[in-house]
Amino acid sequence: MNYKRSKYFTTSNKRRIKYLYFNQKSQVTVVFFHGFMSNMIGTKPTKLKKFCKKVKLNFLIFEYSGHGKSCGKFIEGNISKWTSDAKQLIKAKTKSKKLIFIGSSMGSWIALNLFPIFKRRLKGFVGISSAPEFLEKLMWRKFNKKIKKIVMTRGIYHLKHDKFVYPLSKQLILDGRKNKVLNKKINLNIPFILFYGTKDKVVPPSFSRNIIKICKSNKKKLIKIKNGDHSLSKKSDLKKICNELYAISKNENSI
Repeated sequence: MNYKRSKYFTTSNKRRIKYLYFNQKSQVTVVFFHGFMSNMIGTKPTKLKKFCKKVKLNFLIFEYSGHGKSCGKFIEGNISKWTSDAKQLIKAKTKSKKLIFIGSSMGSWIALNLFPIFKRRLKGFVGISSAPEFLEKLMWRKFNKKIKKIVMTRGIYHLKHDKFVYPLSKQLILDGRKNKVLNKKINLNIPFILFYGTKDKVVPPSFSRNIIKICKSNKKKLIKIKNGDHSLSKKSDLKKICNELYAISKNENSI
C-alpha cells in the first residue's frame, strides 16, 4: 500500500493523523488498528484493503500520532492519546455506518478501548495477536530493578528486541495503567474472532484467551494458527483472516 491517496486529519488537540479511507459506498466500514511502532503500509493492511475493495466494503486505516507519517513524536504518545486519535477520526469519517474493528497486537487494545464509544455501531471484532495491557504485563513486570529505575529517573528506556529498539517512556507506562480493559466484561453479542500463532515469540496466547473470557458473546472464536508468528502475515494466515472478516460482514444479525 502506498500513500498516494492518503490524507491528513487534524484532531481537536491539533495532531495531524495520516489516514486512508476507501469508500465503497457500503453500509459497513472495516477499521484497521495497527500495532506498536507500526504503520499502515504493512502486509496485513495492504491485503485487507485489497480484500475490502474486492468484496465492496469500506476500509479505513490510519497511523497514530508519532507513527508512520503522522505528525508528533513517538515518545510523547501513549494509549490514551492514540485512542483519542482513533475515536475522533472514526467519528468524523465513518458517519452512521456499521463498523468492524480489526486490531493487530496493540491495535486490539486501542480497539477494545473504543468499544463503549461505538458499541451501537459495532458489527464484529477481529483480533490478530492481540496485546491489550502489554506495557505492564509483557514489559514492566519483566524489567529488572535497574531498568525500572532508569525509566522512573530518566523518563525513558530504550528496549532492544531483535532488530528493533523501542523507546519506552515513563509517561507511556503510567498511562497504560489507566487503560485497563481486561477487568471489564464485554456484553456485546457480536462475532469476536481472535487469532494467535503457535510460534508467536512476542505475545503469548493467554492475551487472546483473556479477551475471550471477558466477552459474553455466543459468537466468539479463538483460532490457533499452527506455526504462525506474531505478525500472522503469511498468505495462508491472511486468507483465514479475510474469510472470517467476510463472514462477519455478511452476518445480518450481528448488530
